[in-house]
Amino acid sequence: MPLRMGRVGRPGLLGTVARTAVVAGTATATSNAMNRRGARRAAEQQAYVQQQAPPPPLPPQAPPPPPAAGNDTVAQLGTLAELHASGALSDAEFATAKAKLLS
Repeated sequence: MPLRMGRVGRPGLLGTVARTAVVAGTATATSNAMNRRGARRAAEQQAYVQQQAPPPPLPPQAPPPPPAAGNDTVAQLGTLAELHASGALSDAEFATAKAKLLS
C-alpha cells in the first residue's frame, strides 16, 4: 500500500486561514508599534517645545491693605486675654505683655 503524502500545490482551507491570521496579526502588531512610536515622538516634541518657551508673565498683584491702627491693638489685647484665660500666660506674663503692647 503506497503512503499517501499531503497535498502538493495550493494549501488547504486550514492552511489559508492560518496564513491569513499570521499576516493579519503581523500587520496589527506593526501598526500598533508605529502608532506608539508616533505618539512617543509627539510627546517628546511637545515637552521640548514647552521647555524652550519662556514662562508666562505673572499677573500684577495688589499691595496688601495697610493695617488698621486701632483695631490691631484691640485684636492683640483680645488674643492676650484669651491666652491668659486659657492658662497659657501667667498673671505676670499677661501684665508684661499688655504693658509692652500699650506703650
